Amino acid sequence: MNPKIFMFLGLLGVSIALLIIALAVPLSILPSPIKILILALSLLFDILAFSSRHYSYIIMPALQQRSKRIVLSNEEPYWMSTSEDSIIKREKGYFIASVYISIPIYRSATEMTDLEKVDFSRQASKLIGVSRDPVRFTTEMYLMNKDAYLQILRDAISAAENDQARLMQQKSTDPEELDMVKGKLAMWKNIFDNVSKVQSLELTSYVTVSAEGLKEYEAVSLAQQKAREMMSGIASILGVTPSIITGKDILKFVEPEYLIPFSTITEQINKNIEEEVI
Repeated sequence: MNPKIFMFLGLLGVSIALLIIALAVPLSILPSPIKILILALSLLFDILAFSSRHYSYIIMPALQQRSKRIVLSNEEPYWMSTSEDSIIKREKGYFIASVYISIPIYRSATEMTDLEKVDFSRQASKLIGVSRDPVRFTTEMYLMNKDAYLQILRDAISAAENDQARLMQQKSTDPEELDMVKGKLAMWKNIFDNVSKVQSLELTSYVTVSAEGLKEYEAVSLAQQKAREMMSGIASILGVTPSIITGKDILKFVEPEYLIPFSTITEQINKNIEEEVI
């Protein structure tokens, strides 16, 4: 049955039921004020029933908002280890520690020849056999937060403008020094314009290893040991220097706020301000 028709019949049925109660129950059981209230409710449900044809998009969510409860997770929350190099969670009395290893990959398949692609595929196959325990290889791309870098560029522009103003106020100014400061100011402005106009993407490849223990420190120690073995294998196969991800950088792989495409209002506001000032 169409949800709109079902809602119409349901509201109309409630209205009729309230009307019957108000008319059939004697005054000895239901006093007049209560009957008047029931009649008012019946009229309200009647109005809602005949209004649902045009306002179902408002009425239906209002009636269903408390009828559905979505449970995202029944698991216990995770937390960061005191050494800030592992994520800890507890499951069935055991502590599980996960370590994230960054793999610096400097090559892209679009820049490889066919032979290089085959060689890289063989290297990736060898990586799977490095660890006897299950590991997770992941590559993810997300928008880069450039607020800190843009602030550095703003500070450089402000410093160059101050130098230019100071030299122009001096009576005896070296023309070459003034030209150098003007060139520096133009350079910082061009860099700022190019960086702020486009969204930069960051590609990260990493490996996740986990271990469990009866105590938190035991799980962390075992996970770190597995991570060191994995890093040794990665370095020998790919010829790169992997590193353990620590601190807030770990949140990029576990926090939804860091996985959502990044776009800050402050960046847009500051950009508009800079366009008015520069």
